[in-house]
Amino acid sequence: MAAVSSASDTGDPRARHPPERRLLLLGGPRSGKTSTANTILGDEVFDGGTETTHSNVGHTEIYGRRVTVVDTPPWAIPADPADDAEADNNDNAGAESDSPRRPPPSLDSEGPCMGAILCPPGPHAILLVVSVTQPFTETERRAAEEQLSALGGGTWRYSMVLFTGIDKLPKGFFIEEHIANTGEALQWLVERCGSRYHAFDNTRKETEENTQVPELMEKVEEMITDNQGWYFEVNELILLEEEQARRALEEERMRMEEHARQREQMIGGPPRELRLLLLGWKGVGKSSVGNCILGRRYFESGQETELCLRRQALVSGRRVTIVDTPGWDWFSVRRTPKRIRQESQRGAALLRPGPHTLLLVLPVVSSLTARKRRTLVAHIETLFGDSACLHTMVLFSCGDWLGRTPIEEHILRGGRELQRLLEYCGNYYHVLDSKTPGKDRSVSVLLDKIEEMIRENGDKAFLPIQTEWCKSFFSIYFATIANVQWLLSRVAVEKHI
Repeated sequence: MAAVSSASDTGDPRARHPPERRLLLLGGPRSGKTSTANTILGDEVFDGGTETTHSNVGHTEIYGRRVTVVDTPPWAIPADPADDAEADNNDNAGAESDSPRRPPPSLDSEGPCMGAILCPPGPHAILLVVSVTQPFTETERRAAEEQLSALGGGTWRYSMVLFTGIDKLPKGFFIEEHIANTGEALQWLVERCGSRYHAFDNTRKETEENTQVPELMEKVEEMITDNQGWYFEVNELILLEEEQARRALEEERMRMEEHARQREQMIGGPPRELRLLLLGWKGVGKSSVGNCILGRRYFESGQETELCLRRQALVSGRRVTIVDTPGWDWFSVRRTPKRIRQESQRGAALLRPGPHTLLLVLPVVSSLTARKRRTLVAHIETLFGDSACLHTMVLFSCGDWLGRTPIEEHILRGGRELQRLLEYCGNYYHVLDSKTPGKDRSVSVLLDKIEEMIRENGDKAFLPIQTEWCKSFFSIYFATIANVQWLLSRVAVEKHI
């Protein structure tokens, strides 16, 4: 954990943007996280009718302050050791247990670290959402503790309990009475959060009397003041360990899918997942392309993208996940700010364990010079490695500009530099009319081409190269471990003497 303060957090007049507050919502199944996120955002930004499977981010403005809210999948409820022992006894006796076994953790499940990195550089407040209508036992308490432990040390000072469903409490029954009557597990959680808590009624509509969101933000401000304006940042080692674990799970899943793929196609199994990363210059229409593929206006087009944004939809029988990224400089990698380059790499990290395809968006109305082509290639290889070309497809935007001109004819007219770029990408390309989201029939053709590319790559996702800070961090980490082991051996020898 790193406690960090910034100009925007401390009210520095040099800050370019209004002060921002970043909220990370964690909670168990049926806790009301998604409804709470929508209440804070003041709109139905997230789908509250289905279980959250991936972390999602939303933005709003409250009293002139930009607020970022991250909704996360429900945390896993750990198995009760007594239940496990009873289940084992039943199995040994050949009897069937009345209570169903807990399903194993899903390979697609996300830890809280993914939610934390969706509100960079880190959340100011971690809201632990607890429903008053659900029992909060020792099992739920351990689940909350394990969830925060997964983020690293020092999380409790940034945490607050957010109760939901208070409209279900008896009339005149206060939340303090609920805390006192529920039991030691809930009391422990509230005390561990520094006795910081708030109560929400997500059924209340926007009215002048509805002050629960402003009151919550006041409590968040008090906590930030107590923390001297610092925010929580996930320990880099934890992120690296989670990445390694996710890669191992992905390799195992790919082996399982290889055996079941043909059978699933025959019987109409679950939709295949396609993870796509949109890349390219500034102003080339990446956001519009993402909306066109997903069939809805998920990304804000017409304005500059500053942070990576991930969205998902079911398209032509596939579960398509797209990350939109900020644009690069047209003529030089060095002129692309370091923050933008890091955002491109973070976009790949949001498609864990890695994107299937890098979609290099290129407007058909732009000409490609030798310098522009070299800059595009340099960006790809610098950020993602030399093997990234095997997973890159050129996606022409503004396809309506072509009229009846075939894209192949446009490529011939485009000159040698355009043809060299396509050769670099294995001659994988496609053209979209991004002005009509959901109506372009060529989207399904694009997905077919992407699946063909995936088969050519052995049905494996692209695992980007480690960034330099990862390499240096690993070297420092292992050097520290070696030094600690040496010191321990010296202590043992001295004790023996």
